[in-house]
Amino acid sequence: MKPASTALINYLNAVRAAPDAVMLMADAFAFTLAGGSVLGYTNVDVSFSYDGTLYAANAVRIDGLKFKQSIGLDVDSQQISVAALSTDTITGGAAFLQALRNRAFDGCRIARYRVFFSDAIGGTVVGGVLLFQGRLGVIDEIGRTSAKLTVNSDLVLLDNDMPRNLYQPTCLHTLYDSGCTLSKASFASSGVVGAGSNFSQINWSGASANFAQGTITFGSGVNSGVSATVGSALAGVALYLIYPLQSAPAPGDSFTVYFGCDHSEGTCLAKFNNLANFRGFPFVPPPQMAL
Repeated sequence: MKPASTALINYLNAVRAAPDAVMLMADAFAFTLAGGSVLGYTNVDVSFSYDGTLYAANAVRIDGLKFKQSIGLDVDSQQISVAALSTDTITGGAAFLQALRNRAFDGCRIARYRVFFSDAIGGTVVGGVLLFQGRLGVIDEIGRTSAKLTVNSDLVLLDNDMPRNLYQPTCLHTLYDSGCTLSKASFASSGVVGAGSNFSQINWSGASANFAQGTITFGSGVNSGVSATVGSALAGVALYLIYPLQSAPAPGDSFTVYFGCDHSEGTCLAKFNNLANFRGFPFVPPPQMAL
């Protein structure tokens, strides 16, 4: 049984008791990004606000996340379909599918609500019921106008391996996190896209090997707000992205690029001088030595 407010329960009972009454409802999908911003979309043609979030109509179209109840600890995984245009953007101005492709939705929580109205759809909200909530699992398919995503229920947290920290040669920290302690801003450089750049190659005279496995975030142009991973760099020539951008940048577009790390002891010392916070175990014997 799903919890509901007293006002919603009274509304549902009133509709059930009146033979000619029409139940007014809409589905609302909320995407809560790791940074805290919430993106709301609805499957009806009128936008409305519910629980502090604006659910936009005629924007990103979503289908999926059915209501399901069962006994046990099995993870409920459901697939949703998303359709979006290049004009459908997220916080920061990046196109929805471009941001999805470039991992802006990593760690995203996705919820589906059924919202009820007293007078007209999009009008006065009586209340809502949570039908499903979970976390983005994998991106099964993604194209220029649509994508299919797998959403896992919160029980997926029980699948985490224990103990949390494992003995391995490479560092366990994520670069610039609280364990690493480095300030990301201290290893950033600003630049502009050079002529001849394309979806995967950013020509820039300031390129260097320090940015390999780092990230680049665009500050202007069609990719404004989009972040991508730098696979390699040719000093003084260009940055090469691991995955191509959905839209090619134009010469003069601004960006900020950050140092990358391969999580090895040598890189931690030579590039960052941060060996005191290195959380790897480079001298652990290989498994074959235990035989």
